[in-house]
Amino acid sequence: MAETPQVQTASKPAESLVNVAHLVYALHTWSILAGIVGAATIVGMFLTGWPSIIAVIINYVKRPDAKGTYLDSHFGWQIRTFWYTLLWVVIGGIAFVLLWWMLGLGILLGVAIWGITGLWVIYRIVRGWLALASAKSMPS
Repeated sequence: MAETPQVQTASKPAESLVNVAHLVYALHTWSILAGIVGAATIVGMFLTGWPSIIAVIINYVKRPDAKGTYLDSHFGWQIRTFWYTLLWVVIGGIAFVLLWWMLGLGILLGVAIWGITGLWVIYRIVRGWLALASAKSMPS
């Protein structure tokens, strides 16, 4: 007799926790929009704007409550988006500062890195929020 494999199903998260995940995506979106329409850049507002700072704090505080649910992947997705954005901003800054003397190559490279990172942030937030609206988990 063949054994049927046990499929581990994640428990259903509390509706209030789903609302928190939506709030976090909304806060990140607020920062992105402020970067688009304001004098700052998308990545600048995403990393230093108070909505995103609050969102990251909420992520770290609420992530333990989401363990065992699909929301855990969303909190991880949002946290990784923030820290990888910071990494790429630093890399762009290093290129900007250290390579400026090469006929502006560093400036162009730094600005290109920041621009691509801004587009990547938009992609991550839109993709994550759409998956959350469909109650789907994010890849780790």
